[in-house]
Amino acid sequence: MAETEGVTENTRTIEASVVTDFSDRMSYGGYLDLPTLLSAQRPISRPEHHDELLFIIQHQTTELWLKLVLHELETARDLLRADELAPALKCIARVKHIQRTLTEQWSVLATLTPSEYGQFRGVLGSASGFQSYQYRAVEFVLGNKNAKMLQVFESDAAATAILREALEAPSLYDEFLRLLARAGYPVPAAILDRDVTQAWTFQPELVPVFGAIYADPDDHWAAYETCEELVDLEDNFQFWRFRHLKTVERIIGGKTGTGGSSGAPFLRRALELTFFPELYAVRTEIPG
Repeated sequence: MAETEGVTENTRTIEASVVTDFSDRMSYGGYLDLPTLLSAQRPISRPEHHDELLFIIQHQTTELWLKLVLHELETARDLLRADELAPALKCIARVKHIQRTLTEQWSVLATLTPSEYGQFRGVLGSASGFQSYQYRAVEFVLGNKNAKMLQVFESDAAATAILREALEAPSLYDEFLRLLARAGYPVPAAILDRDVTQAWTFQPELVPVFGAIYADPDDHWAAYETCEELVDLEDNFQFWRFRHLKTVERIIGGKTGTGGSSGAPFLRRALELTFFPELYAVRTEIPG
């Protein structure tokens, strides 16, 4: 085969400028610490079941994405506190893309059949995604707080510290409402001064505030856009919850969870949780 644009005998020629000596340079694997990352998948079934690696990687990659989601949401919350709305929305936009990736990822785990999972499920013991402290931290940052969850992590001081900090800090929604108040919107003082360690519950007094924003988007564009971004966040979160539920039903049916939950019924109840209920309630009030 004749050489064409650096291709000889169906092999791409390495350009002379490409770095190949990493004896004293940082490499791709070194920067990413790939030896550590790729040695973290340690199946414990004996004999090792072929599909346990899929199960481990699915959950490890989810945790990596959750780490980034938490990083972006915490930064967005801090930016809202500083009245830096535009960069906060950039962080939220990134989270939305991550959420779509997380939701689509369930399709990979769904290739695991009940028969295959049943052959190694027993080695998980009481280990369960219910014990993901990063997932709980994300829920806390978005307002679904539950101090009782901390008892699940009492044996992990680092996880407990992260969750307690998220529990005691204002949520993303709290900071958005405070930003609105500073901008002159009539957010009730009682809401601004609420106990932020408590789960957010529907506040009917906020619906007229959002109603005025939605009634005239042009005059309230920044607030209007942020409201819609938050709705996107919640929609995406609910899609993820639903896909989780359907994947669990597909693989284990009505069995109880490894962590002791009722399994699918427990996950189904999570679909009733909401982060920003007033942003949905206001839609009923919009004329048309």
